Formats: sequence, structure tokens, C-alpha cells
Amino acid sequence: MTKKKMSVKDFKKYKEEGRMFTYVTGYDYTMASIIDDSDVEVILVGDSLGMIMLGYDGTTAVTLDDMIHHIKPVVKGAPNTFIVGDMPFGTYNVSIEKAIENANRIYKETGCDCVKLEGGIEMAGTVKSIVTAGIPVMGHIGLTPQTAGMLGGFKVQGNTKETANKILEDAKALEKAGVFAIVLECVPKGVAKVLKETLGVPILGIGAGPYVDCQVLVTQDLLGMYGNLQPKFVKQFANIRQAMIDGLNKFHEESVSGEFPSEEYCFNAKVEGFDE
Repeated sequence: MTKKKMSVKDFKKYKEEGRMFTYVTGYDYTMASIIDDSDVEVILVGDSLGMIMLGYDGTTAVTLDDMIHHIKPVVKGAPNTFIVGDMPFGTYNVSIEKAIENANRIYKETGCDCVKLEGGIEMAGTVKSIVTAGIPVMGHIGLTPQTAGMLGGFKVQGNTKETANKILEDAKALEKAGVFAIVLECVPKGVAKVLKETLGVPILGIGAGPYVDCQVLVTQDLLGMYGNLQPKFVKQFANIRQAMIDGLNKFHEESVSGEFPSEEYCFNAKVEGFDE
């Protein structure tokens, strides 16, 4: 049975019903089609593709064209899944006009269902302007990878009363600005619980504990595809990397030994003058 695609309004509806949902990353057509065949409701085409697909050390080098290039095939590969297009660093922090222009490009050229950008109170005006322009916006607070250097690196955020209150105020500002959902990354579970209970929009948690409206993980992390880098909050639900290595080694072994290709994998028509 084909799953029913979520709409922007469904995010709040699921929260009101207490219905947990899930959200993973996807960066290409093949992975998108696999996720589309699963029960997962949301795909983020995140700027994390910088590390996972392009081999960068971080996300800041990812360009708008990189994002558009990767979002398009995901939209094609997952027609029954809600698709989030990330706005990369430098595309919304110059001016509100530039932010609207770049959000327009992502939304228009890819066919994704919304854009996502990082930042709290300081980005509320930009968020409001993009929403007013007719583009749904998802917020992202807590650990914000694009500005992780200013936060002291990839560390837990909101682990003091002062910083937790700042995250709460950020969330309230984003809700007032018009976001329909907020990604909350790497915060203590008690902080996430307060946000979930305080805000009317759903809280989508990655490394934020159980008291959220939606659980988020990077697909390559949860399937064990991304090598040895494994954040504390990641549970591996499969070990696809080793299965892939085993398959590649088996292909190599059988090719070298001559076992592959056997008769069943050959075109065996007899051609006069070209017999074996």
C-alpha cells in the first residue's frame, strides 16, 4: 500500500494527535526511492551532503547550486514523501531580499515542499519574510552545524539554564515568525520536553531525546554506511556498509577466479565465424 504524503498542515495535526513520525536524510534518486518505499514520512536534503556526498570537512562550502542539484532527484525519487530543501550557508544571511530570492530558487526549481534554515531570534525577520513570500519554512535551532564554530564545535547545546532559556526564546520567535516545524538538534531531553509542551508547532528532534514530536537521523548514520564517525545519539539500525563491502569483495573474488560470469549471465547466441 502506497503511503499518503504529508502536507505542511499535517505536521501540526500529527502533533495535536500525539502521532510520532520520522524524518531522515536523502541526497540522490536511488536513496530517495528506497526511503519512499519505507514508512518514513519526511526526507531532508540537507547541506550535510557536503560531508556525506562531496567529502568536505563541513557544510559551509556547500553552494546553492549544489543543493538544487541534489534536491531535484530526491523529489523525483520520492513522490510520496515530504521533501525538505536545506538553505546552505551564505544564502540567507546577507539580506532578506537575497534570502527570499534564494528560497524562491530552491522551492521553484526543485519542487520540494519547504525550505529549512538555521537560526533563532536573529533569523526571525528573514523567516517571516520568506513565509510571507509564500514559501513554507522549517526552523533549526540548538546545534546549528553551519555556525558550529561559534558554538564551540559540535557539542550539546542548552545544557545550562541560561542557554536553555535562549533556545526556548529562539523557538518562540520562530513560531511567531511563521515556521510550521522546528528541528531541535543536540540538546538535553528535558529542554526538548519543555519546548514540545510550550510550542504549538512540532519539535523535530535529532539528538534531543524521546520527548519530541518527530525523530530525525541521518540515513547514512542509522544504516551504518558512514564509517566510524558515530555521534552519541545515533543508533545503528543496520550495517549496510559492511554488507556493501562484502558484496564488492565477492564480485572481485569471482571475477578474478573466473567463476563470474557463468553461462546464465552471458548472451549465448551462436554467431557464424565468431564461435568460442
